[in-house]
Amino acid sequence: RIGCAGWNIPRQSADDFPSEGTHLHRYSLAFNCCEVNSSFYRLHKDSTWERWSASVPQDFRFSVKIPRTITHETGLKCERQTLMAFLKQVSFLGSKLGPILVQLPPSCVFNRGIAKHFFLLVRELHAGSVVLEARHETWFSSGALDLLNEFSIAGVAADPANAPLASIPTGCKRVVYFRLHGSPRRYYDSYSNDFLASMASRLARLANQAQVWCIFDNTAAGLAIPNALQLNAEIQKLKI
Repeated sequence: RIGCAGWNIPRQSADDFPSEGTHLHRYSLAFNCCEVNSSFYRLHKDSTWERWSASVPQDFRFSVKIPRTITHETGLKCERQTLMAFLKQVSFLGSKLGPILVQLPPSCVFNRGIAKHFFLLVRELHAGSVVLEARHETWFSSGALDLLNEFSIAGVAADPANAPLASIPTGCKRVVYFRLHGSPRRYYDSYSNDFLASMASRLARLANQAQVWCIFDNTAAGLAIPNALQLNAEIQKLKI
């Protein structure tokens, strides 16, 4: 699955999409997934999730970022009710719910006790895919990676990477999740033709073993969608 963080279609990419319909509907005709980041900042109405689900084809999937109240404000020491409220909301996506994304702040140091308590709570309340983007090097220790495997949580492969192991998939092998933020200037820069061709080959190899997601987050200058379209094109070349 190849898509973007959000579905806003920038003006420079408008000709690549149908002219009629909402941005989400038009986006979903070109891509088979999307990452919802607005959930990081605020809760949405149940009807909003239902509307999004109804706007896309049956095989479309949403990954959803967990709220910052859980990851950034409490450092994973969240109240049970807070996590339950989030999971109840995303359940309105129905069968179109993909992975839950846990993105940690760069300052979040791995603490086994806190992490295990949080993962136990997550797995008590949610049986679906969970992916974690850690941005502190302590999360790439053997102890942290063992904990991800214990709870079937996949470690996000990020670019640019904040630590050497952050650029490769870790943890649970059933799901592989890339987040491409733009490089070298995070959130702004486009990826080169060579990078995208190499990524296509990498994704194709991994797809033989796992559910593979690749999300472009270089949205600040509207470059995520053209990069994702080109990556899709590179994947199609491999199938010819």
